[in-house]
Amino acid sequence: MSKPDLGRIIAQTMAKPAEDRTIEAITGEILDAKRAGGEAILTIGRCLIEAKDMLPHGEWLPWLNERVEFSERTARNFMRLAREWTNRQTLADLGASKALTLLALPAEEREQFMEDHDVIDMSARQLEKAIRERDEARKAAEEAKAEANTAEQARAKMAEDMALLNARLTGAREDRERALHDAAKLEEELAELKNRPVDVAVETVADPEALEKARAEAVAEMQAKLDRAKERQKKAEAQAKEAQDALERTQAQLQDSERARKNAVLASDEDMATFQVLFQQAQDQANKMRGILLKLRGRADQTAAQGVEKALRALAEVIGRCAE
Repeated sequence: MSKPDLGRIIAQTMAKPAEDRTIEAITGEILDAKRAGGEAILTIGRCLIEAKDMLPHGEWLPWLNERVEFSERTARNFMRLAREWTNRQTLADLGASKALTLLALPAEEREQFMEDHDVIDMSARQLEKAIRERDEARKAAEEAKAEANTAEQARAKMAEDMALLNARLTGAREDRERALHDAAKLEEELAELKNRPVDVAVETVADPEALEKARAEAVAEMQAKLDRAKERQKKAEAQAKEAQDALERTQAQLQDSERARKNAVLASDEDMATFQVLFQQAQDQANKMRGILLKLRGRADQTAAQGVEKALRALAEVIGRCAE
């Protein structure tokens, strides 16, 4: 059988209005396109869309299975390719499998992804892995961005808290100084009072017992004032220490928050996130290879172990050159 005229097939598919078409013509074109392959994927998809709209209810699946030998899933895939791909040559280069895999990407990002990756030379499995790594990196970057925003909000809140704590500490220190001053002054007054008679007597009062009683009462009153002043001093010192401790805790939290924010900002870089995903995968693979090496070293014949060691050293050199 001669090779089908693909240009004619596509021209007929695009040019003829649905009302002039028959299901037999559509069936024939699909079969021809299946044999042609490559860019005929679009023809198959468009014809399937046309046929599904044309066939009465209940005849779609029997027609697929009996006439063109497609499963419903395969037909859906071809129709989706026809709806979402327009570049015939790119689709022909990719093939249906990789083209379907690329549909996992938003339409506006596919072209850039293909420019950034050698998709044509990739296997379908390699392409799936590349898209998965891209998605993981993007997810990690988005999570890191959210963490960075949260960290920034926490940092701003802690900065406000620190301002309040500084004011609180300043006030507590001032209260402590006043309390210290008041207590010291009262101690001096009490010592002076104990060393001299209290001036409570008048000319008409000459009873020594009464004078001593008045003096004792004055000393007791002064002592009570001093005790209260020392209590205020103790309380002020405790408040100042509490404010100082709270400020130091907040300062430490602010430092931790700032480090977390910087790390999150760094991780929100999609390129860095991609690197981290690849780096982690490389570490995992390296650990697995080391496990294999340890098993090989346990063999009596060390030939395989020596070969693996040589390969790992060569790999290490290649990785080292990446940083040059």
